[in-house]
Amino acid sequence: MNVLCGTDIIEISRIKKSIEKLGQRFLQLVYTPKEIEYCESKKQSKYCHYAGRFAAKEAIYKAVSSILKDKYEISWKNVQVINDEYGNPKVEFIDIELKKIKNIDISISHCKEYAVANVVMTTD
Repeated sequence: MNVLCGTDIIEISRIKKSIEKLGQRFLQLVYTPKEIEYCESKKQSKYCHYAGRFAAKEAIYKAVSSILKDKYEISWKNVQVINDEYGNPKVEFIDIELKKIKNIDISISHCKEYAVANVVMTTD
């Protein structure tokens, strides 16, 4: 068994500026419809949730990049971060099979200025 880890931190203002400047084009490039629905439901705090999911996707990419044959094998929308019935974030891969991955734990946090995500995966 191998352990893969990834961490990312991002300024919430950077994501907010991208959304304000590029709007739906940016959202549809990076996020799945379920992610957009979740973040938009947060109203005033939506930008920190968008930033959290952005950081999560980056952390996930950093963790899985060592087991990919080609770094372009995975895109933003191949990774979906949703919440389980208890409100905990969980990772789903869409249209890509990463059979080696057996377990994924992810944590997302944010404060006034930053969002951070950490992911730990186990593989065969």
